[in-house]
Amino acid sequence: MDEIRLFAESIIENVEKVIVGKRQSIELSVIGLLCQGHLLIEDVPGVGKTMLARSLAKSIGCEFKRIQFTPDMLPSDITGVSIFNQAVQDFEYRPGPIMAQVVLADEINRATPKTQSALLEAMQEKQVTVDGITHKLPEPFMVFATQNPIEYEGTFRLPEAQLDRFLLRIKLGYPETENEIDILDRQQYGHPLIELSSIVTAAEIQNAQQAIQSVHIAPKVKRYIVEIASRTRQHPEVYLGASPRGSLALYRASQALAALHGRDYVLPDDIKALAIPALSHRIILGPGARLKNLTADDIVSAVIGEMLVPGGDPKAK
Repeated sequence: MDEIRLFAESIIENVEKVIVGKRQSIELSVIGLLCQGHLLIEDVPGVGKTMLARSLAKSIGCEFKRIQFTPDMLPSDITGVSIFNQAVQDFEYRPGPIMAQVVLADEINRATPKTQSALLEAMQEKQVTVDGITHKLPEPFMVFATQNPIEYEGTFRLPEAQLDRFLLRIKLGYPETENEIDILDRQQYGHPLIELSSIVTAAEIQNAQQAIQSVHIAPKVKRYIVEIASRTRQHPEVYLGASPRGSLALYRASQALAALHGRDYVLPDDIKALAIPALSHRIILGPGARLKNLTADDIVSAVIGEMLVPGGDPKAK
């Protein structure tokens, strides 16, 4: 797995030329890429959510498109439309912005549920259907969706079915003082994104995506994943716990994290490191949790803290 580690490290270091002091968030983005998953970035404005998506797209040499979601947006504004061409006396498909390899759905919760649902088929099936005709999306395909967790006026909460489609939820947070000074220095004469170059090809990405699937997960570790998800469903403060899709997301993400560290097997520590990003956005809290000011992150942390970590040989059959 050293090849995967070096491959991922080269992408991370390239993105760090633009995103300063947020290595963990960049690693999670690369994990999402390797797992062929989609990412939900939830944070306040101005911390680099858009720049993270653009930097990753440029580093991997993929076509990038941004969709600014608004309340008056229609599903066809995303998927594209069929227009009658008088020259050929037939309808032809005009692709929408979803027809890209890396798509940024900016402020996704500002669009109506009808428009949000236009992403469901694209995210799950990697295709869009317009006027009964299916159009395949380019590969690799990845969605970065952003939302502001502070300002909720004029927004529409993402439905659980769509939240469940996101492999991981990422929070960037404000930079440390020294990192923020570094950002000022780097942008004194121009934005570093302009000079950022592509360092890998689409074929290399697809090979890496296939390679991580061979990372071994011992039966005890698989049971550990399932028990974490199961306990979120049984927690007294939870109305709806993590779904089996959440277990699968944690399974796939842990394979990618192990590969990033040069291992061909998953450790329980990989599961613990990814449990909150992979599961917390899938959990719906009960009324009691809100009264106690508990968050989904708190629930997942409590579940992990109560469980025994599986031991033994990580490669045991």
